[in-house]
Amino acid sequence: MQKITAAVCHEFGAPLKLEEIILRAPETGEVEVKLDAVAICHSDISFAEGAWGGSLPAVYGHEAAGKVSAVGTGVKGIAVGDHVVVTLIRSCGTCASCAGGAPTLCSTPYDGDKGPIKTADGGTLHQAMACGAFAESVVVDQRQVVKISEDIPMECAALIACGVITGVGAVVNAAGLRAGQDVVVIGAGGVGLNAIQGARIAGARRIVAVDMSEEKLEIAREFGATDGILATEGKPWTAAKRAMGRGADAVIVTVGAIPAYDTAPRYLAYGGKVVMVGMPHSGQKSTYEPVVLAAVGQGMVGSKMGDVVIQRDIPWMVDLYTQGRLKLDELISGRWKLEQINEAIADTKTGAARRNVILFDR
Repeated sequence: MQKITAAVCHEFGAPLKLEEIILRAPETGEVEVKLDAVAICHSDISFAEGAWGGSLPAVYGHEAAGKVSAVGTGVKGIAVGDHVVVTLIRSCGTCASCAGGAPTLCSTPYDGDKGPIKTADGGTLHQAMACGAFAESVVVDQRQVVKISEDIPMECAALIACGVITGVGAVVNAAGLRAGQDVVVIGAGGVGLNAIQGARIAGARRIVAVDMSEEKLEIAREFGATDGILATEGKPWTAAKRAMGRGADAVIVTVGAIPAYDTAPRYLAYGGKVVMVGMPHSGQKSTYEPVVLAAVGQGMVGSKMGDVVIQRDIPWMVDLYTQGRLKLDELISGRWKLEQINEAIADTKTGAARRNVILFDR
């Protein structure tokens, strides 16, 4: 057992509170990681606002990187001192989904209320998303971490844990994009920019970014977008089709906004598909015409964490970064300390940030 500092959510919609919590030692199959960096994802914010419910008090944070500080029995291939990316993808390795090569859809439940963290007085403290990385250290399952080169900066490595694999994976894995096809990415935020560069890496012919902000569209071009369309236009799908000369083979929706989902099929070519990445609040519903999708062979598919297999896809993405083909440094818009986490969250909520990263001083 050790005492560490964490940012704790006691009430949905209230500021997080920095306090001392208890972190137990890693047990069988678990690793302890002393974190160097954790990025702030919109999913953390939505959880902290109560968008999807959940237990309280809780520690959020799931996009992290650090050094292994202890290992439990039975851990293989990971040793103390290793640099690792820490993800929320906790997979059992044996259920039907895991055995079928889809660990992001693992069906084995995990109870975060019974995880490795407790309040300072020993009370229940929820390890949100099986990670709880708004803290100095975490204890997670060995399958949630991937060893990386010591050459990659930790602040960049942290981004790979969620935003990068989600965006790139949505294009490469979920959409199955082929070279020469056309893509529309709705939302040019952190995940959207990664979907855009995923489309570039996959060899897309046209990559059309759609966003409410002209400034974000300019940034999208830096990441590989060939065209930018303001969502505030009367019929942005018409402008997008004009830019492509046809409909899109894939539309990647990276924002959790119902209007974006309602209109996404309008961008599609015959036979195209909408890939649903952005997470609206629970209870919100979108509408579409099934007869249209059926008549022209279109589809809609959900993508969780880019449908990645982290042990396969993260080393690939790290290699792309070292070659200069995957932008990570350029994704970071702000660097903050843990005691500034509420300011970093507020800045993220403005929509102007690409990714804000909490750095732990050592």
